[in-house]
Amino acid sequence: MKCGATIGAIPRNIPFSRVSCDGNELTYVQEVLDSGWLTTASKAQEFERRFAQEVGTRFAIAVNSCTAALHLGLEAMGIRPADKVLVPTMTFTASAEVIRYLGADPVFLDVEYGSSLLTPEIVAEGIDQNPDAKALIVVHFGGQPAPMFRRGDRPGILEICRERGLKVLEDAAHAFPTRCGDRMVGSLGDATCFSFYANKTITTAEGGMLTTDDEVIAARAKVMRLHGIDRDVWTRFTTLQSAWEYDVVAPGYKYNMPDINAAIGLAQLERAHILRDQRQRCAVRYFQRLAGLQALDLPRIHIPLEDHAWHLFVVIIKPQARVERGRLIALLSERGIGSSVPYKPLHRMSYYRDRYRLKAEDYPRAERIWRGCLALPLYPTLPDEEIDYVCDCLHEILG
Repeated sequence: MKCGATIGAIPRNIPFSRVSCDGNELTYVQEVLDSGWLTTASKAQEFERRFAQEVGTRFAIAVNSCTAALHLGLEAMGIRPADKVLVPTMTFTASAEVIRYLGADPVFLDVEYGSSLLTPEIVAEGIDQNPDAKALIVVHFGGQPAPMFRRGDRPGILEICRERGLKVLEDAAHAFPTRCGDRMVGSLGDATCFSFYANKTITTAEGGMLTTDDEVIAARAKVMRLHGIDRDVWTRFTTLQSAWEYDVVAPGYKYNMPDINAAIGLAQLERAHILRDQRQRCAVRYFQRLAGLQALDLPRIHIPLEDHAWHLFVVIIKPQARVERGRLIALLSERGIGSSVPYKPLHRMSYYRDRYRLKAEDYPRAERIWRGCLALPLYPTLPDEEIDYVCDCLHEILG
């Protein structure tokens, strides 16, 4: 198929992302509206219960963003001013900014080329260079888990951190539902943070979740997500005992998830594995159609395809390609194809670069990724015919 701006008289319009809301979203939202209680209430509690059951943890705390979950998780782990927290440079700024919220300092680590993941070797080296580090934020990039467990004689990230006394907070904004060995992401480290932003694998429009098996972390996060109040509003108004009475036990935050958002999340959760399967279909077709295109490096995958959430399909344009990334993005856009660049590494962002005197040459693999990375359209309703069109355009432009 020759690519172009139209098929017959129909203009092409293939966005980078498209939300799939064809389950019970409207029904559950209407139930919230009919209840007269729009903020955090029974739907949020049910969403927490079902999500915890899905990932296999004792506790799930619904919040208004993954950033809020990351902040609550670090705070509950006891991170304080001047503490050091290791974090990959190839991530969204939220992974690092929450460290600064607490007055602590991020220590940026390079990542593996092709997957943008931390490896046990990278983490061990980071700890060796920063033996006073208190925690690691590990990012499960694109929907693939970092190597958390031992493989043969190679220790996993969790084992290394346990031996060195570091807490592990997982940024799983891309990684639901994702499996790591025989366990779900969400039940691995000390706590895990999920995103339900509009372009994620399931959405609540805006929202997030903190999961943990640690009773102390869960209790602290529940209190701090709503102003440091010792009793949540819904419980106060559904009990017969002293509904008006509560105490403020800490200077908390306003991070709770409203029931309207939770209602959308419940409907999305019911179809999470169906949506994941459709994302995998898209990824497999990209692998098949782009395998022979020498100008691209395709994603490096370490796990069975069915264990991957497939939030992103990120290719890397090689330096010798006849079209550089900026021009390729423009040419794809002219043909009606959306794309995205995930991410400009944090060591290049002026705040972190200047404050911590970071040098690009200290992150060679992230630099290599950054110079050529491009995420292609990927969502459950993307038809094979449109994937073929995207691939045809890539072959025409880069081949």
